[in-house]
Amino acid sequence: MQKIKVMTIFGTRPEAIKMAPVIKKLCETPEIKPITVITAQHREMLDQVLDLFQIQPDYDLDIMKSGQSLTEITVKVLQGLERVLAETGPDIVLVHGDTSTTFAASLASFYQKVRIAHVEAGLRTNNKYSPFPEEMNRHLTAVLADLHFAPTEKSRENLEKENIPADRIFVTGNTVIDALLETVDADYIFQNKELKDIDFDNRKVLLLTSHRRENIGEPMKNIFEAALKIIRDNPDTELIFPVHRNPEVRKLAFSILGGIERVHLIEPLDYQPFANLMARSYLVMTDSGGIQEEAPGLGKPVIVLRDTTERPEAVEAGTVKLAGTDAGLIYDTVRELITDEEAYKKMANAVNPYGDGKAAGRIVQRLLFEFGLSDNPGREFGR
Repeated sequence: MQKIKVMTIFGTRPEAIKMAPVIKKLCETPEIKPITVITAQHREMLDQVLDLFQIQPDYDLDIMKSGQSLTEITVKVLQGLERVLAETGPDIVLVHGDTSTTFAASLASFYQKVRIAHVEAGLRTNNKYSPFPEEMNRHLTAVLADLHFAPTEKSRENLEKENIPADRIFVTGNTVIDALLETVDADYIFQNKELKDIDFDNRKVLLLTSHRRENIGEPMKNIFEAALKIIRDNPDTELIFPVHRNPEVRKLAFSILGGIERVHLIEPLDYQPFANLMARSYLVMTDSGGIQEEAPGLGKPVIVLRDTTERPEAVEAGTVKLAGTDAGLIYDTVRELITDEEAYKKMANAVNPYGDGKAAGRIVQRLLFEFGLSDNPGREFGR
């Protein structure tokens, strides 16, 4: 039987989470020989996800070092992949999203004249430096890619505006919903003692994540001060903040939120406990991109702590609200959801525009069609 060699390349925890369902589906498909390559742009956090989803990489570039620059990441990925691509000769390379690994892997594949498929293609803020460097990583990858797996119709429209041929775009939904639905368990038991002791049934538990480099400094100070005021003014609430390992984030977080009653500053969580924490929280306050897709899939309103989002579908659908980094606006937005039951239900019950848990299957079916191994091009998400 003819098999196509499909190489997946990723390097960070979010990429691994979103690519895990695709890798699983590739491994289940007889017509495909999967090749998994990790750059380990992030090391420890990536390894946790590999263990959770039982992914065994075929190649590990292991590029991470403390304090590495974007230039170092890019150069190491290019150099490491040159050998791997030449040795394995893949028919197509799958990259994901917006990381430096994504762009560098696409460029390395282009240099070897290997076809490129971009999973989670077409997200845009059209602000070169927000998010940085992710926005330009997406643009540059789109120029290099041969096949674009867009998660939503909005993403498709963005790509078409950039003159990507319509027949090169296929809307799949987001693979993060596939991963999330596999991971959340109503009977899940937290190992973290603080989480074990929280009464999720009778308290309004607010989950906070904040780590983006453009928010470090005054914007993050505003975020933490707003969170502090929310907790002090609303005695039925508790705040859980898995504090990012960035020293600047930790210093600021503990100086403002440390030692406060009903505020739980905990260590970063692996994906499985974090997904289950989202599922049991009342709402989520975040500057993350991926959480804007995940939390609505669990019926949790999301307050985005950024001035821009490359995921406007959620804002339009009503599952997400942009609050930026203005302390007053953050406070007012969260306060409304805490005190106004109808406003909360409206967000919690809005339909998540990001997927139905079948995105990985759509991607693999389209690959089979592209290589002439199936007459069925697959049905797009939402159609």
